[in-house]
Amino acid sequence: MATDKVSEEYGSLVFTDAEMQDRLPKPTYKELRQTIDEGKPINLKIANEVAHAMKDWALERGATHFTHWFQPLTGITSEKHDGFITPKGDGTVLMTFSGKELVQGEPDASSFPSGGLRATFEARGYTVWDPMSPVFIKDEVLCIPTAFISYTGEALDKKTPLLRSEVAIEKQAKRALALFGKRPRRVVTTCGPEQEYFLIKEEDFEARPDLVLCGRTLFGCEPAKGQELEEHYFGAIRPTVNAFMKEVDDELWKLGVPVRTKHNEVAPCQHEIAPIFEEGSLAIDDNLLTMEKLKLLATRHGLACLEHEKPFKYVNGSGKHDNWSLCADGENLLEPGDDPEDNLQFLVFLACLISAVDEHAGLLRASVASAGNDHRLGANEAPPAIISVFLGDALSPVVDALIKKEHAESHDREQIDLGVPALPDVLRDNTDRNRTSPFAFTGNKFEFRMCGSQQNLSDPNVVLNTAVAEQLDRFCAYVSKCPDEPFRATALRFVRHSFRDHQRIIFDGNGYAGEWEQEAARRGLPNLKSTADALPCIIEPKNIAMFERYDVLSENEIRARYAAASEQYAKLLNIEANTMSYMVRHLYLPALIDYSGNLATSIATKREIGVVGRAELALAQQITDGIDKICENVGRLESKNAEARRVKDCGEQDRLYHDEVIPVMDALREVVDGMERICGRDFWPVPSYNKMLFWV
Repeated sequence: MATDKVSEEYGSLVFTDAEMQDRLPKPTYKELRQTIDEGKPINLKIANEVAHAMKDWALERGATHFTHWFQPLTGITSEKHDGFITPKGDGTVLMTFSGKELVQGEPDASSFPSGGLRATFEARGYTVWDPMSPVFIKDEVLCIPTAFISYTGEALDKKTPLLRSEVAIEKQAKRALALFGKRPRRVVTTCGPEQEYFLIKEEDFEARPDLVLCGRTLFGCEPAKGQELEEHYFGAIRPTVNAFMKEVDDELWKLGVPVRTKHNEVAPCQHEIAPIFEEGSLAIDDNLLTMEKLKLLATRHGLACLEHEKPFKYVNGSGKHDNWSLCADGENLLEPGDDPEDNLQFLVFLACLISAVDEHAGLLRASVASAGNDHRLGANEAPPAIISVFLGDALSPVVDALIKKEHAESHDREQIDLGVPALPDVLRDNTDRNRTSPFAFTGNKFEFRMCGSQQNLSDPNVVLNTAVAEQLDRFCAYVSKCPDEPFRATALRFVRHSFRDHQRIIFDGNGYAGEWEQEAARRGLPNLKSTADALPCIIEPKNIAMFERYDVLSENEIRARYAAASEQYAKLLNIEANTMSYMVRHLYLPALIDYSGNLATSIATKREIGVVGRAELALAQQITDGIDKICENVGRLESKNAEARRVKDCGEQDRLYHDEVIPVMDALREVVDGMERICGRDFWPVPSYNKMLFWV
C-alpha cells in the first residue's frame, strides 16, 4: 500500500458506517444505528436487508464465504466458513445470504473448553451477531463478530460477559452522571492494547520442538550477550523486520485496525505494536485480529512470531498493557482537568475506580493469571504480582489532603528549559510514569500492566467494568440516603471515605523493591505469585455475588470459567512436561551420548600412542555424569507428571503441578543447560539462544 493510498484503502475491507449509509435504505440504516448506539433489538426484516447489502459488498471484494467469528474460552478466535452459494437445481447457483444467517449461527459447542457447561455429547451452541463490532473481510471470507452461547443460553465465550459488563458500567455511570445534571447518550469504556512479541527465523523455530509445541523454550543456556547493553530498545529496525511491520500495517489498516506505533522493545528480537484507543469490545476484537496477522504474516518473511509471555529465559518477556478509560459522549471521565482538586466528578470516578481495584484485587490478579504470565510477574521486567495503584505527583497530594480534610493543590504542568536556545521548551506532564506499578494513572487513563502478551483482554476488562459499576452503584445509593444534604457535600464525603478506606492500595514507589513486598504484607494486600494461588479468587463468594448482581455472569458461568482456566493451566504444564521428556530422550541424550563417544574414541586413540588427555578425560566424565543426572531427572519428571495427571480435583491438580512438577522441570532444565555449555556445537541438536536471539 503506497503512502498516498493509505487514506483510500484504510477500512476498505470493513463494512463501515459509510458503506451502510450508501447501501441501505434510510429507514433500515436508521434502525441499524439505533441497534448499534442504543441496543434496540433488530427484527428479521431489517436483518434481511442488512444481510443482502453485506453480501453484495462482500462479493464485490472477492469474498465467497461467510463466517461467524467468535471467541471461545481458548482465548483466541474461531471460525467456520459457509459458502454464499445456493444450488438452483439446473446446475447453476445463486449467491445468497439471509438475515437469519447473519443474526445466528450454530457451530459445534462440544469440543471447546466449557468448564462443565457442555458435555461432549451435547454439541449444540449458538453464535449471535454483535452489531456493535463491524463485519470485515479476511482471506475472502466475510467475518461477522459474534457472541457464543450454549443451547441453554449460558456464555461459552469471552465476548458475551464483556458486552454484559459494558452494559452494567454504562447503566451505573449514567446514574452517577445524572446526579451531576448530565444525561449522556452513551457511556463507553475505551481500550488501547500495547502488543509485544518476538520475531525469530522460521527455520530456528521449526528446529525447536519446545517453541512449536509450547510457544517457549523449555531449555537453553544463557547467551553470551543478552539485553544488558540496552541498545535494542527503540533502536533502528532491521530491514527484514521493517518489511514485515510494513505489511502488518497495510493489512491491519485495510481491516480498519488503527495501529499507529511500532518499535523495537527491550529484549533482542522483541518488538511492540500499539493502536489508537477504541471502544472496549471493538479494541479487543482488533487486538485479536492483530495477533492473528502478526503470526500469519511473519511466515511470508521467513520469520516466526512468538506471542508467549516468556519465550526466552534470561531476557525480558512480553506483556500487553491494557490502557483503560471511561467516556461519556466523548468526554473522558478520567480527565482530571487543570484543577483536579476542584473537579468533583473526576474525583468520584477516581474514588470508585480505586475502591474497585482494592476490593477485587485478587479477582483482577486472577484475570491475568496463566502459566506463561507466571514467568513475567515480579521478575523485574513486569509489575509484581501485588496489585497496587500509582497516582503520581499530580493526584497523590490531592488524595492525601482529602483524607486529612486539608486543602491541596495539584502540581501545575511546567515548562522544562533544556538550556539550548535552539531547542523548544518541553511541557512536563502532570505525572511521571511508573513502569513497576500494576495499575498506573497516566494522565487521563489507567494502564493495567499485568496482562500477558497472548491474553484476550476481555478477562481483565470484565473485572474492571463490573467492579467499577459496583462502586458507582454504591455512590448513587450513598447519595440517595442523604436527600436533605447538599449534593456536593455528600459526594465529597463519599470521595474522602473511599480514599481513606482504600488508601492501602495506593503506592507510588518502586514495585520491584524487596521492601515493597514486606510493606504490602503489612497493608494486607494479597500477593498471589502463581496461577495456582490466584485462580481460586474467581469463585470467592463476594466475586460471584458481584457478577450475579450486575447480570454479567451467573454462578454456573463463573464456576465454569474457573474450571476452564484451571484445566488449561494443568494441561499446558502437562504439555510442557511431555515436551521436555520428548526432547531429552529423542534429542539431548542421543547428542550427548554421541559427543561422549567421540571423546572416548579420541581418548583411546591418544592412549595407543602413549598420550594422556587429561582435559578430555575430565570432560568425558562431566558429560557422563550429566547424562546420568539427566536420566534421573527425566524419570522423576515423568513420574511426577503422571501423578499430577491422575488428580481429579482441578484446584488440587494445579497445586500439584505448581509445587511438585515445576521444580522438577526446573531441575531438569538446569542439568541440560549445563551440558549445552560444554557440548560441542556441532553435536547440539537445536539452535542455541545465541543463534536465535541474534540472527542476521
